[in-house]
This record gives sequence, structure tokens and C-alpha cells, in this order.
Amino acid sequence: MTFHPRPQAGEAKPWAFPAPERSTLGNGLTLLRCHRPGQQVVAVEVNLAAPLDAEPEGLDGVATIMARALSEGTDKHSAEEFAAELERCGATLDAHADHPGLRVSLEVPASRLPKALGLLAEALRAPAFDDGEVARLVRNRLDEIPHEQANPQRRAAKELSKELFPATLRMSRPRQGTEETVARIDSAAVRAFYEAHVRPATATVVVVGDLTGIDLDAVLADTLGAWTGNTAAPLPVPPVTADDTGRVIIVDRPGAVQTQLLIGRIGPDRHDIVWAPQVLGTYCLGGTLTSRLDKVLREEKGYTYGVRAFAQVLRSTADGKGASMLAISGSVDTPNTGPALEDLWQVLRTLAAEGLTDAERDVAVQNLVGVAPLKFETAASVAGTLADQVEQELPDDYQARLYARLAETGTAEATSAVVSAFPVDRLVTVLVGDAAQIEEPVLALGIGEVTVVTN
Repeated sequence: MTFHPRPQAGEAKPWAFPAPERSTLGNGLTLLRCHRPGQQVVAVEVNLAAPLDAEPEGLDGVATIMARALSEGTDKHSAEEFAAELERCGATLDAHADHPGLRVSLEVPASRLPKALGLLAEALRAPAFDDGEVARLVRNRLDEIPHEQANPQRRAAKELSKELFPATLRMSRPRQGTEETVARIDSAAVRAFYEAHVRPATATVVVVGDLTGIDLDAVLADTLGAWTGNTAAPLPVPPVTADDTGRVIIVDRPGAVQTQLLIGRIGPDRHDIVWAPQVLGTYCLGGTLTSRLDKVLREEKGYTYGVRAFAQVLRSTADGKGASMLAISGSVDTPNTGPALEDLWQVLRTLAAEGLTDAERDVAVQNLVGVAPLKFETAASVAGTLADQVEQELPDDYQARLYARLAETGTAEATSAVVSAFPVDRLVTVLVGDAAQIEEPVLALGIGEVTVVTN
């Protein structure tokens, strides 16, 4: 019998994060395009300079209501008609508001891109903001808030923001508003916010996908290029300040069988040279099932299904006014809350005393850098990352340079970065659980003053 020869592995092709082509439309709208052959679902991201800091006093949540209204109807089409038009294109349209600004996301088959961009342009330049529709969105949002309060993860995040940031800073309050502030929002407030902050001169559109046979310039000229508005500059944003004095806040949930942990402080944004080593070190600490935290708290002690350490950019600016949230998150069974926290702090102390190993560093680099080609296989993932770079005032080649920087980062540098990110005496700990059972064991740890809140 004759066998075919065994196939041999070929030479690995070099990979780099896609580089966009940048231009500006006649109406001042910035365009980043990225042709990705074979990606027949085109992704479009629109960044609007409407940060949460710009919300009027007492109207927290108006940006969220405006974002939802943008994606649900226009002066030309009712909400039902608009949804039907999107469905005929095979398109999805979504929008959300966050601290840096508002993001509108569109995905559509390449063959239907012109029609879908027309609908997107219509939503941006002629939103309906009908009294009844805005009132419905407000009611929906008010219905969501009690559910978020009941969710331990969401409740912990709300309390950590309140504790870390001064009350005068928008970051100290829920992104989507409170019951009191959302209840005040009406169509007039939504339209006023839109007219003050939504305009092409301060917006950026990212288009990623297979653009073969598509005259994108002509399509944009007839759609987003026809959007008009004033040329006012974006509002300046205040610097981020925080108090990370070591302390513990227990949000009391009598009878809870688990305790939700959220331990955090603020750190540098992506403009800081320490970002890449910090990403690497944080991954070794708590980025995967084989990280140090999981090895101890999950595998050895069985306290939890998993604990993660991460850095989340809150706002990133080239002038140094940005910041990220450095955090450790997870849940443990109630009786072992004290022991779990004791072991977690011991992991941090051991890391500071002994450092990371070369093997840990190598695995982290392999996982973070090696999976990048798969991570950015879709147009949506590339478009989202490019839009993040725009939002955070980063250069277009930032992601490509980040992977190169991660690959060259040594063990000692990663150790220094993660130890600086999570100092044992500068962490604010939020515990959502049964205070009657966990307060005394936590007090005994001596990791900071303990306060119990009941709301």
C-alpha cells in the first residue's frame, strides 16, 4: 500500500494588527478605513465626543437614553419601521454611552453596506426623540436599576466607584444614572444633549471589512458625508483623582451564601510606558485559570470558581488626564471569606517578595501575543479596537506596537509593574455579602478600616 507523505508544517506567516487608512470627509468627520479581504460582514464604529462628564447636573443617564433613542428610530422612520429596515439589510445597530463618549456600532453584509450606512446617517442626523419613545426608554431604564442593585457584581462596582472617586467627579456615580436622575429625563433634555454634543466635526467613523467593489468614498458622500453640524470643539475633561487608602466596605446582604469580592484602585492609562509590562504582570497574577490567584484560591483551597485580575481603561487622554481601574474580582463562599482574603493578600505579598518566574512570563506572552491573529479574525474586533484607540487618543499603530512591546518585556519589568499596580496597603476592598458572618473575620485581617453599608 502506498501512503501519501506526511504534510510538513510550513513557515509561519508574519502577522501584524491591521493598519487603517485615515482621511477626513468634507463635513469634518474623521474616517478610518481598513480593507480586510474575505470579511464579508462589514463593521462600522462611530465615536461621538459626548462624554458622561458633559451630562447636565442632576441628569445622569441622559447620554444613555440618547444613545438608546439613536438606535431605535428617526424623524423619517418610526421605531418599528427603522428596525424593519435594518432587518431587511441583515444589519444590527447598537449604541451605548460611557465615560469617554458615545459609541454607535453597525454590522452588515458588504453587499448591503450602502443601504445600512444610509440608515446609520439618518439616525445620527435626524433622530426622532419622540416624547412617547423617550418616556418608554426612561421607564425601561428605571425598571433595570433594581435588578442591577440586586446583582452582586454590579452592586460591588457601584460601591467601588463611589468609594474611590470624589463625589464631584462623574466617575463616582453610576454610568447610566440613578433612579432619581433618570426619572427627570424627558425628550427636551435628550434633544438638548444631542444638539450640544453630537456633530460630525468631533466624530470619527471606522469602517472595517471586505470593501472589494465598493466605492466607499461615494457611499460615504451620500450618507455620513451629508451629515452637518457646528464645529465647536469637544468639552475639556477634568483630571481623574481618587483615594486608594486601604479600607474595606461591606455591602450587607443578610443570608447571602457567597461573598462578591471587588478589590481596586486607579492606575495609569495606555499612554503610560508601564502599560505593557503591567498587562503582562497582571495576566500572570490573575488573567487565566493557571494564574497565581486561581492556583491558590481555586485549585488549592477550593474557595471559588475563579478570581480575575485586570486593568480597565476608564478614560485615556494624551495630556495625562486619563486613568484605568486596576481590580481583582471574584466570589467565594461566605464562611471562607476571611480565609480567602487572607490567602489573596498572601499571594500579593509573595509576589512582591519573590517576583514572577520566567516560565510565568513566557506563558503570558504566548497567550497574549500568540492568540492575537485569532482574536482579530473578525471585522468587528478590529473595528472595535481601532475605535478604542481613537477614543483614547492613541496613534493608529498603537495595537501593533503594544504586541511588540509585550514580546520584549522581561520578567523583572513585568514583576515591578504588577507589584506597583497592586500594593497590599493601597487597595479598596468591596465585599457584597452577609455582614453578620464576614465582618469579624475581615476585621481580624488588618487590611484596613471596615465599614458596613446596608443600602
